[in-house]
Amino acid sequence: MIAEDLLRRFGATRVSFLIVDLTGKAVVPLSTASQAEAGGARPADRIGLFGSVYEQVVRTQRPYRETTEQGERLIFPVTNRGDAIGLLEFLLPAGPGQGVLDAVAEAAHILAYIVIANQRFTDLYTWGRRSRPLTLAAEIQQRLLPLSLTCEAAQFALCGNLEPSEDVSGDTFDYTLERDTLHLSLTDTMGHNVQAALSATVLVGALRGARRQGADLMEQARQADQALADHRPHGHATGQLVRIDLHTGQAQIVNAGHPWPLRMRGGKVEEIALEADQPFGLSMPIPRPYRVQGFDLRPGDRLIMFTDGMLERRAEKVDLPALVQDTRRLHPRETVLTLSTAVLDAAGGHLEDDAAVMCLDWYGSQETKRHVGSGANIQQASPRRTKR
Repeated sequence: MIAEDLLRRFGATRVSFLIVDLTGKAVVPLSTASQAEAGGARPADRIGLFGSVYEQVVRTQRPYRETTEQGERLIFPVTNRGDAIGLLEFLLPAGPGQGVLDAVAEAAHILAYIVIANQRFTDLYTWGRRSRPLTLAAEIQQRLLPLSLTCEAAQFALCGNLEPSEDVSGDTFDYTLERDTLHLSLTDTMGHNVQAALSATVLVGALRGARRQGADLMEQARQADQALADHRPHGHATGQLVRIDLHTGQAQIVNAGHPWPLRMRGGKVEEIALEADQPFGLSMPIPRPYRVQGFDLRPGDRLIMFTDGMLERRAEKVDLPALVQDTRRLHPRETVLTLSTAVLDAAGGHLEDDAAVMCLDWYGSQETKRHVGSGANIQQASPRRTKR
């Protein structure tokens, strides 16, 4: 239906929607024919992003245009609040006017909302985004992640990524945005496979429930600790809970036995030293209060939070602080992909533990003029023409 409308409106000879897969390293063309394959009859056809014009559009969030023998080839990002959902590719008759280009860009932006709305009713998009079938544990783990791994607002840009190990270990991350506050959490459940996934389900459910009741960080941590002790008595988890005031940049954090986060300020990367409280699930039958600690964010800061899978012993040669510095000019969605890929490659493609990472760029409470309607850092520019 969408493709037919676009073909009719713009006189296009071809319209394609390509969805970005979960690895961030490939795109998958989706069509009405894909619907029959969504049940898993065969894997989706994937197009590698590396070195392609598709990678260029995803990374820069700028449209691409070239003149071919068949007509004008246009590729526009399909993005919402920083979440790079996919690409819309057109083949139009030669010489489309600026009015047509503007209309195509608007159609791509609207398509992002259509995908977000329709994914509640179909497995098609989930099928297209998966590079391989998931185990039961991995299926449970994926359901615990936020629906969008990326979020942008005037004050910040945020993205998380999870590289699961072969024996899923229950790592998760989460965020939610309120009018005045950004909430973040990162957790690492001990154990493997379904047992770890079930522990993570209890933990994330307790954290979300407490947060949605308006509980402060100390109470969120207490409820998570009690829930894990009550319902998964042999499981425990490390984690960090963060609240950031969008007006001041002041942050509060609970550190439940977790690796220290990194903060890049003025090009220099340092650990944020925190006192460590006990992991969740270990303080019963005598509960111990969790401490709420503070740190500040200044405009231009980058915050990196990660689980210990990012420090895997086989990835010791990956200098994480140096890599954070080297990727300072990348968008958070590109940064987390680069960091995760470096650890995965260093481990020979086989992680012994899940590796989760979150990257937050803080622009400051006064940065209200950032153009984030389409999720790009800068206003969308007209596509550059390339002749072939």
